[in-house]
Amino acid sequence: MAKTHLRTAIGLMSGTSLDGIDAALIESDGHAAVHYGPALTRAYDPEFRARLRAVLGGRGEVTEVERELTLRHAQAVKDLLAEAGREPAEVTVIGFHGHTILHAPAQVRTWQIGDGELLAAETGIDVVCDLRGRDVAEGGQGAPLAPLYHAALAAGEARPVAVLNIGGVANLTWIGPGEDNVIAFDTGPGNALIDDWVAGHLGTALDQDGALASSGRVDETALAALLANPYFAVKPPKSLDRDAFDPAAVEGLSVADGAATLTGFTAAAVAEGQRHLPAPPRRWLVCGGGRHNPAIMAALAARLDAPVDPVEAVGWDGDALEAQAFAYLALRSLDRLPLSLPGTTGVSEPMTGGVLHKPPGGGGG
Repeated sequence: MAKTHLRTAIGLMSGTSLDGIDAALIESDGHAAVHYGPALTRAYDPEFRARLRAVLGGRGEVTEVERELTLRHAQAVKDLLAEAGREPAEVTVIGFHGHTILHAPAQVRTWQIGDGELLAAETGIDVVCDLRGRDVAEGGQGAPLAPLYHAALAAGEARPVAVLNIGGVANLTWIGPGEDNVIAFDTGPGNALIDDWVAGHLGTALDQDGALASSGRVDETALAALLANPYFAVKPPKSLDRDAFDPAAVEGLSVADGAATLTGFTAAAVAEGQRHLPAPPRRWLVCGGGRHNPAIMAALAARLDAPVDPVEAVGWDGDALEAQAFAYLALRSLDRLPLSLPGTTGVSEPMTGGVLHKPPGGGGG
């Protein structure tokens, strides 16, 4: 298909780490041309974060939480448009990820809550959602979905290069020489286990600046038990649910040592993933909330055999990157272009996807 003109899209991402909503505006042709616009983050308040946590796994009052989550996303779109000085009619599409509450591709199930029809009605803009569903239905992992966007951004980087996203779950994109030479998979936990540990012991949302982990010591016995999980021997493509790992090995440790061990586990899981790559990356570029944690970044640098840098080192916006990716994927969905490849999700052939919702009276720029 011939490349099309630049169009404006907004991407929305509610991370598995329960932090809040990332919204980003881009202009792109759905191929290699990407121009960044403004981005913003809207943190969840503790009360809503607790309600969202309560429906993980598909439990509890999902319908009520889904509606509130959607309305919060609609407000984020309105705030972003105001900041950008744009009107809804200027935006072609919103890529709406929603929030993953269940991801079990082996059972052909993935569930991202978020009402695309309601979001379209609230914003007056076309919405593409359910971006993982078709991939999973066709035998793919449905995750990670950002690799094609990573590859578009990394067109000028020396290869092979790895893009590591550390959200609730950590995933990597390995980009080799040549077109479509992309491998991706979830490496293991990102921030989720650390956040849950801190929340359970201190009642706070996260280990701010890695201070708690930095004050503790990695318990090597507990770390070895965590790394004994059979997931690490499975060849990619592969993906994880946020709650796939049992943190029982760190129970009984001090709060600081538990945080240090779980932080070490995140980095060690990435290092384990290297054995599945065709060639060692020449550089690791880190995005997602985890790159703000100096303890995680130090642990990665100690375990990986190439420079580890935040994506800002090459001019990318690491806070907005995942949201930008879903804007990019929404444009590709409109053009029926692939969102995933055999090397990124294990689907049998390049696969498009997404479900389009139009607002009452039409929409889109």
